[in-house]
Amino acid sequence: MRILVTGLGTFWGSRIAQRLEQRSDVELVVGVDTREPRLPLRRTEFVKADASYGILQRMVRATKVDTVLHTHLEVDSTRVSSRRLHEVNVIGTMNVLAAAAAAGSSVRRVVLKTSTLLYGSNFEDPYFFRETTRRSRPPSTPVERSLLEIDAAMRDFAEDNPDVAVTSLRFANVLGDDLSTVFSRMLRLPAVPEVFGFDPRLQFVHEDDVTRALEHATVSDGAGTFNIAGPGTITWSEVCRAVGRRRLAMPPIMTGAVATPMRLLRVVDIPPEVLSLLRYGRGVDTDASVAAGFDYEYTTPAVVEAFARARRLERVVGAPPAYEYERDVEAFFRNSRAVVQPDG
Repeated sequence: MRILVTGLGTFWGSRIAQRLEQRSDVELVVGVDTREPRLPLRRTEFVKADASYGILQRMVRATKVDTVLHTHLEVDSTRVSSRRLHEVNVIGTMNVLAAAAAAGSSVRRVVLKTSTLLYGSNFEDPYFFRETTRRSRPPSTPVERSLLEIDAAMRDFAEDNPDVAVTSLRFANVLGDDLSTVFSRMLRLPAVPEVFGFDPRLQFVHEDDVTRALEHATVSDGAGTFNIAGPGTITWSEVCRAVGRRRLAMPPIMTGAVATPMRLLRVVDIPPEVLSLLRYGRGVDTDASVAAGFDYEYTTPAVVEAFARARRLERVVGAPPAYEYERDVEAFFRNSRAVVQPDG
C-alpha cells in the first residue's frame, strides 16, 4: 500500500502515520500539513503545505498513492476562527477529493476522520443515532455546518467515483492520556461545569481505539459510513465522580453568557456545540462498525476510568515532556549508518 496522510502535524495524523509505517504491507507513507509532525516517525515522508492542500494533485501524481487518509478536520471551535475552520474543513476536504478524482489518479481508497458533532444535540433527538439518521434540527454552529457540508461532499464523491472505496468514520468525544480536548480540559478543572437540572447521557472513545479504527478502515476491504464510540453510555455526573471532580452548576437559561467569563479568564472555553451536549447529551449506534470487523478495546465507562487513572498518575509523576520535531535530528535517525534500524 502507498498511503498519503493529511494533517501529519496533528495528533491524529502523527499517531496513525506512526502506526501505519510499522506495517510490512505498507510500502510508503507520505504526510502533508502546515505543521511539523507531533511524534517521531521512522520512514514517513513529510511535506509542508498550506492548509487548503492545493498541492495534493501534484503529490498524488508524483507518489502514485493508492490510499488517502484525511485526518485533518477542525472539530474544536475554541482553537480556530470560523474563517480558518471553513478553510481547513471545507476547502481542504474539497482539494483532497479533487486530487483523488483527478484524471489518471492512482487513488482507490479515501478514508475520512470526522465527528458525531454533525448529528447535533437536541431534546428531540432519538435515543441513539444510526449512520442514516438525520439530525432533528438544522445546524447552528460553524463546526456542525462544515461537517455536514463535508459529509454531503463525501457522498457525492462516492457516487461519482464508484471505483474508489470511500469510508467516513464519525468519532464520538475522545479521551486519552495524550490528547487535549474540551472535555479533557473541563475534567482537569477543580470544579467541572454542568447545566443545572441536566445530567446528559454521553459516549466517549479512547484515543487508542481512534487510531485502531483509522488503521482498520485504511487497510480493510470495506467502505461506508460508521459511528465510532465506546459501547455503552455514561452520565456526566458519573464521569465527574469517576474523575473525582466537584460539579459547578450553570443556569439553564443564558448558559452561553454564563460560560463567557470562564473563557475570558482562560479557565476553559466551552463552545456552543459542547454546551448543547452538557444539556441534552448524545448516543450513537455502533453496530455497523462492529459488523465491519472492528473490535473495541474500551467501552465508554472504561474510557472514563482509564482517563481517571491517567490523571491520578499524572498528579504523582507529572506530565511527560512534549516531542518537538527537528528536521536535522529526524534526518539523523532516518539515514545515519550509526542508527540500528528495527526489522521491517
